[in-house]
Amino acid sequence: MNFKDLTNKTLIADSDIDWEVLGNGVRRKIMAYDDNLMLVKVEFEKGAIGSVHNHPHLQLSYVARGSFEVTMGEDKKVLNEGDVFFAPTLVFHGVVCLEDGLLIDVFNPHRADFL
Repeated sequence: MNFKDLTNKTLIADSDIDWEVLGNGVRRKIMAYDDNLMLVKVEFEKGAIGSVHNHPHLQLSYVARGSFEVTMGEDKKVLNEGDVFFAPTLVFHGVVCLEDGLLIDVFNPHRADFL
């Protein structure tokens, strides 16, 4: 399934979408999006890094599996399965995966740079 197919889908099976390998122990699936909202699964191997960065999008991330050291601005905290972090617009943030893990990221508006 290509990304354009996702814009008109309302019922989406995980098995219909292939993983996009980003390298260095990280891969993602863009599950659904429209102009205002995007949901992305990001899987990390232990030790993989989501580099510190910022963007104009609001981001909510749910730790679906594993453990992550999360940097948010000047703060750092270890978050585990069931925990959440919120990245406000333009705040620098990143993660280090402490055990194999999966983040569910939600962006507003959608991340055109991912497409």
